[in-house]
Amino acid sequence: MSPAIEPPEGFRTTGEPPRGTRLLLIRHGEAHCNVNGVVGGPIGCGGLTPRGREQALALRERLARSRELADAAALYTSILPRARETAALIAPALPPSVRPREDCDLCEQHPGEADGLTWDELLARFGGPDWDRDPTMVFAPGGESWVGFYERVRRTLDAIADRHRGELVVLVVHGGVIEQLMKVVLGSSGSARLGLRTEHCSMTEVEFDGVRRRLLRYNDRVPLVEEA
Repeated sequence: MSPAIEPPEGFRTTGEPPRGTRLLLIRHGEAHCNVNGVVGGPIGCGGLTPRGREQALALRERLARSRELADAAALYTSILPRARETAALIAPALPPSVRPREDCDLCEQHPGEADGLTWDELLARFGGPDWDRDPTMVFAPGGESWVGFYERVRRTLDAIADRHRGELVVLVVHGGVIEQLMKVVLGSSGSARLGLRTEHCSMTEVEFDGVRRRLLRYNDRVPLVEEA
């Protein structure tokens, strides 16, 4: 009998190879709303900055070279310009049959009447929600609460995973969406605030296998030359 290479199950820390649905979430590249201090809904987004395009192109180059997403079955993106532009830039590194599908339920937290305001204008006009005290408060009139955002993301990702059982799905989304997913993986309450720093054009991958949610990677990115 040949000696065991892997530790016995009770000692093992690496887990089994993925066999369920893999959702790979990519945060969009740097956007004008990020650098201008603007609430980035459909009005305020402004799309990618030149640096954001560089980030997306660097990721595309890596993916084309590594072919790590060569078996992707689908590509989803939020409807916000910064996510749509990022998805268009990385799409050539995915299988030719994969085309972006837009879904508003993958958007960042809906800001309502705060969309397009600067953060100072938001605070002056609406006071700003205190989600640590009350996570059911809305972002601004017509907007979404913190727990409402969590429930939307949870339902949407569950539905996508169910639609693509056993496949690899790429989603170009937002830092807030990735935080809500991480709460699902960690078993945190919908009201929790994780305080993550999810980098632009980073990749976060989670396996959906029945009721199990397993984190495969988080914040995997390609540093630009000046960041190295």
